[in-house]
Amino acid sequence: MHELALPLLIGLIVVALAFDFLNGLHDAANSIATVVSTRLLKPVHAVIFAGVFNFAAYFLTIAFPSLHKVAETIGKGLIDKDLITPAVVFGALVGAMFWNVVTWLKGIPSSSSHALVGGLVGAGVAHAGIGGIQWTGLNKTLLFIVVSPLLGMIVSMAIMLLTSWLFSRSSNTGAEKSFRVLHLISAGTLSLSHGLNDAQKTMGIITVLLFSTGWLHGKFEVPHWVAISCYIAMGVGTLAGGWKIIETMGSRITKLSQHQGFSASAGGTITLMTASLLGIPVSTTHTITGCVIGAGVARRASAVRWGVAQNVVMAWVITIPASAAVGAAFYGITTLF
Repeated sequence: MHELALPLLIGLIVVALAFDFLNGLHDAANSIATVVSTRLLKPVHAVIFAGVFNFAAYFLTIAFPSLHKVAETIGKGLIDKDLITPAVVFGALVGAMFWNVVTWLKGIPSSSSHALVGGLVGAGVAHAGIGGIQWTGLNKTLLFIVVSPLLGMIVSMAIMLLTSWLFSRSSNTGAEKSFRVLHLISAGTLSLSHGLNDAQKTMGIITVLLFSTGWLHGKFEVPHWVAISCYIAMGVGTLAGGWKIIETMGSRITKLSQHQGFSASAGGTITLMTASLLGIPVSTTHTITGCVIGAGVARRASAVRWGVAQNVVMAWVITIPASAAVGAAFYGITTLF
């Protein structure tokens, strides 16, 4: 079985890592848009900064193995892992990558995470029917499409208000200098959180693929080589950048000060870390968009360009159905061969 499956297995792992690279490319804007738009860092430096912290998340999982819960949710919590085949994995990855490329070309900050969820569910249902869906995991993921940006918005608003009170007696120059440092730190922790949550989605896909082809047995556990490969692929993808989306996230939704940039990044870090601890594959894009809006609203509601925000939300709504349809279609194509 291993000899017959090996060429297919290697090819699918390469496709999965290509998705992870694309995820880093597509989502680079999430953690660095605020530092670019506020001119805290030059774009090239910001991309390197984000790529390094994306990869650094690997060492966090070495210290705390329980942080691999997101990989378990993707690998066995959405579709019954015993029903997943290489064709399902192929359909899921192509469905997700197709949607990522479309939204990247259009400069729309859609969710790579939910594109993968949609692709996996679409291909899984095409293969095994509705009965193959693990509703607990899927419902939890769907719920956080709404919860994560709202939570990020609320947390960022709270941080804005709290820090405004704490620095109320500081001079403008002193406060600005402090927020520049705090903003840089929070952008680093946000990139770390992004790498932690997002790289695990590809880990889950590769791990369930190894189970389905007989290369892994027993307990569902991510091998170390899979983990480090995914973190490297995402880090390199982030280094490639995603400039159109950076523009949308960093300046078109609202103009940010260093104070607002720090609040948005800190709010995003708290939300993403919480989701990772709970094993929920949330969207970094959705989360940080909510945080940017929250930081803007805390200053004044009119500072937010609600038309742009509305277009972003519409992209969120159609991400899972669109990628599910493409995932199902490509699964169908594989059955012809």
